[in-house]
Amino acid sequence: MILQALTQCYEDLLAQGKADRPGWSQARVSYGLVLNADGELTQLLHLQQEEPRGKKTVLVPQSLLVPSPVKRSSGPRANFLCDNSSYLLGVDAKGKPTRTAECFAAAQTLHRELLQDADTPAARAVLRFFETWAPTQAADLPVLQEDWEDLLKGGNLVFWYNNAPVTQDPVIANAWTQHYESSDQDAEPVRCLVTGRQGPLARLHPAIKGVAGAQSVGASLVSFNAQSFCSYDHEQGANAPVSEYAAFAYTTALNALLADRDHVKRVGDTTILCWASGGETAYQDCFLAGLFNDSYTEKDILNVFHTLAKGEPVDWQEHRLDPATRFYVLGLAPNAARLSVRFFWQNTFGTLARNVAKHYKELEIIRPSYDKFATLPIWRLVQETVRKPAPGARPPEPNPRLAGDLLLCVLNGTRYPATLLDGVVLRIRAEHNVSRGQAAITKAYYLRNSQNAQIKEVMTMQLNEQSTYLPYVLGRLFAVLEGLQQSANPGINTTIKDRYFNSASATPATVFPLLINLAQKHLGKLDGGLAKYYNEKITELNGRITQTLPARMSLPEQSAFQIGYYHETQARYTAKNKKEEQ
Repeated sequence: MILQALTQCYEDLLAQGKADRPGWSQARVSYGLVLNADGELTQLLHLQQEEPRGKKTVLVPQSLLVPSPVKRSSGPRANFLCDNSSYLLGVDAKGKPTRTAECFAAAQTLHRELLQDADTPAARAVLRFFETWAPTQAADLPVLQEDWEDLLKGGNLVFWYNNAPVTQDPVIANAWTQHYESSDQDAEPVRCLVTGRQGPLARLHPAIKGVAGAQSVGASLVSFNAQSFCSYDHEQGANAPVSEYAAFAYTTALNALLADRDHVKRVGDTTILCWASGGETAYQDCFLAGLFNDSYTEKDILNVFHTLAKGEPVDWQEHRLDPATRFYVLGLAPNAARLSVRFFWQNTFGTLARNVAKHYKELEIIRPSYDKFATLPIWRLVQETVRKPAPGARPPEPNPRLAGDLLLCVLNGTRYPATLLDGVVLRIRAEHNVSRGQAAITKAYYLRNSQNAQIKEVMTMQLNEQSTYLPYVLGRLFAVLEGLQQSANPGINTTIKDRYFNSASATPATVFPLLINLAQKHLGKLDGGLAKYYNEKITELNGRITQTLPARMSLPEQSAFQIGYYHETQARYTAKNKKEEQ
């Protein structure tokens, strides 16, 4: 399914002029080898461009359309017209002169074979170059001396003639296309597993570049390099027959998607990319804004998802979004020289919108006045499972698989991963506090994953004043007792929350008698009005406790305690802010 979707994506991009035709690809080129009509190297053309990197500006190779490079495993294999110095100049810094000579000879043979019938000045110049070039004299050539060391680093070079790369010569380009299309005619045709059509087998698939953590030269999505991976005496790509066309198509599409950094996200070790059928980027923008961006207001993004969820089209950034459009989300992670698929999701954009809207509905919870973010994107949810970094420090890495697992649950509308709640529980116990994000995650988790009606009853957006569920009431009572202590001791550094929060939620029968005793002492320090308020509040909540305090509470009960604490705390701050405004 993945390869089929990517192949269709390639055909959409090709129709829009955003992808290269088969046999051609973009390559980073550092220098142009300028030739005259006699094939002499007259100039080394610098093709690097300035590119900002943080606070600095660096020179990077220019991207040019060139014949598709071969995939090298062992033995010299030359590329046509664009290659490194080992092949085009017969020189390098690897210290293996025999191997270098073989590389140059391979390039000579390839160019003679392809250009023998190309009767143009550019073609004749390239052929003449390979006839006359002497690698042993390259170091002494004045045009190369200034950049000699950089030439030997392995950057791509391309032949240049008459102020343009020779790849732009129509006759030369046609010669390459014919060669590319006929190169696999001798190969046994196979029934392609991707397209369903007959075609020459792709023995090796092109490399995928741009996945965070993978090798810079690229990694394989499909490969067989060991006997244990093969079956029925098949070798390499014959174990899963994919045609040359399909291999080129899906890798070209995947590389194009990965190169579009505006529509690629990394969470943990997972690189997440997405695309819509037809190639309209507005769907990508909407999806990424909804799940990975917290700068949009509730009106901007949530209303869009709610409208799409109803099956109605909606305008987004001057583009019309159709809920029936197919949408795809792919998560990739590095694994040595290969890529592993963390997840793959495909469905209509309307289904995605409906599940995302449901997700945000479950996350809704009262938030502090200083919290201006209407939504909690995926990355922020994941960060709630790790400790808060020191100012200026890099935040710790969460569970590498959590982001992908969570995103897939959101897209499918299925149960949240247990690792999400586990991470939140550990942070609450370590910090003795419940943040907005942690409370939202706890609420959403039990609303979706639990069948306990009592727990679901208290997993509300704001304070449930009518609930008599004991763990929830105890959480509320703890928040009131903390507020009482702070009122009785202004500026206190260590509160009952710091000392007793975990034990109060886990073993209330042991802790709460002590807390109630402390509360009586705190009440004695307050004046009549404030003392009356807290006394009435404590009495009210104690009246809701109709059973013996449990010796120990389960994890779901502790979560209800934490939600009760959070709700009551936010209600107190909200009331305080309203009073101050009056």
